[in-house]
Amino acid sequence: MPIQLFDSLERKLKSLAPSHTDGVFRFYNCGPTVYAPAHIGNFRTFVVNDVLRRLLELEFGADKVKHVRNLTDVDDRTIGQTQKEKRPLAEITKKWTDKFHADSDALNCLRPHVEPTATGHIREQVDMIEVLIENGNAYRAPDGSVYFKIASFPEYGALSRIKERELKVTNSAFDADHKDDIGDFALWKAYKPEEDGDVQWPGPRTAAAGRPGWHIECSAMIKKHLGETIDLHTGGVDLLFPHHENEIAQSQCCNGTTFARHWYHSEHLLVDGTTMSKSKGNYYTLSDLVEKGYSPMAVRYALLMGHPRKQLNFTLESMHAAESALGTLRKAWARFATTASATANKPLAAQDSAPVSRLDRVIDALRDDLNTPAALGGLFTAMNEISDGTATFADSVAFGRALSILGIDLSEKQNFSIPMEIFALAEKRWAAKQAKDFAAADTLRKELATAGWSMLDSKTDYKLEPLKKA
Repeated sequence: MPIQLFDSLERKLKSLAPSHTDGVFRFYNCGPTVYAPAHIGNFRTFVVNDVLRRLLELEFGADKVKHVRNLTDVDDRTIGQTQKEKRPLAEITKKWTDKFHADSDALNCLRPHVEPTATGHIREQVDMIEVLIENGNAYRAPDGSVYFKIASFPEYGALSRIKERELKVTNSAFDADHKDDIGDFALWKAYKPEEDGDVQWPGPRTAAAGRPGWHIECSAMIKKHLGETIDLHTGGVDLLFPHHENEIAQSQCCNGTTFARHWYHSEHLLVDGTTMSKSKGNYYTLSDLVEKGYSPMAVRYALLMGHPRKQLNFTLESMHAAESALGTLRKAWARFATTASATANKPLAAQDSAPVSRLDRVIDALRDDLNTPAALGGLFTAMNEISDGTATFADSVAFGRALSILGIDLSEKQNFSIPMEIFALAEKRWAAKQAKDFAAADTLRKELATAGWSMLDSKTDYKLEPLKKA
């Protein structure tokens, strides 16, 4: 079955397919603003997009997907941080870009093929603004800023379904003194020494020196790196309005063609049933959760436990459940060790011709509107079905493929990694104990100890821990 994904613009499921003659699927998702560490709500969107990227590569081939994700390294918040810390913009943004990359790597998110920055594409943004001015879609304000005239784009609001009255209320906090209409949005902001410090660039013709508005950067970078029309644009639901609505307006008025053929938005993350806030004490970064003893892979698993288009309630209890689920998956992987170890690290393309398996339902669930909870459920259902030792080579290949698409790395476990051969040894000892072959169980326990591991038994399970060195 083809990949079916809900389209936020048309409000229905649509199949994904490349539209360009080269067969390359062009995929863009909005990246972070690098002024502070990304929180787990941000990473829900990035993890969901990572699963989507992996699924697209399985569908079309790794060389037929081009993924671009930007870094917003100049806006009100990044400049505000420079003023607060009295440090150069580039120094601030590099610090938080490095942190974002480290967190993304820990969560096993693939790097985008291109990761452009707003400051690295000032010329491209200025060029687009000049075209919009020439076309009558934008105008210079008295202070030298440039605004997009939404009245010049009759289709404005189609994505968000926002009405004129709601638009005026939404934008009422903006300074209307420099605008023709309160709904118009900034393409270029004139330099203000007291607010911008030393952050400024030459502006479009007839405009003042200053810096780009937030929305124009994505349009300019998409045009440069993916072309005037892309196959898929994604992001969190918080970006649907005004950011993505504004991208459509400025891109289509500048380029005269459809901007994105498909729009996909993931929903908000709640924490303990409410919005995340530092004042509520429920604001978490990845580092916060790692400090509490949870593994990054458990964070990734927990973020996939809810359907991406539905709000997910994140709790520390869900983190315990995620760690437990990963433990179960590791034991299942150990049962497949003989056949799976030969296929686990192969690229997806090498597994494309694998025979049918009971685990293929995992990929089918992801093809159906990226249903990650159904995919995880399918994984455990299949494991239960083959827990009687009936695993086939096809099952081992499909298991590795399913884990790869979900981005679940079973080698990662809190502050240590458990080798697959140790899991396999532990599984053999557990089976011997369940069969009341205590002599064999004792022998296998000694083998584990010699390898540097202790096996702690409970009534229904066991736990592996590295032996402390003397």
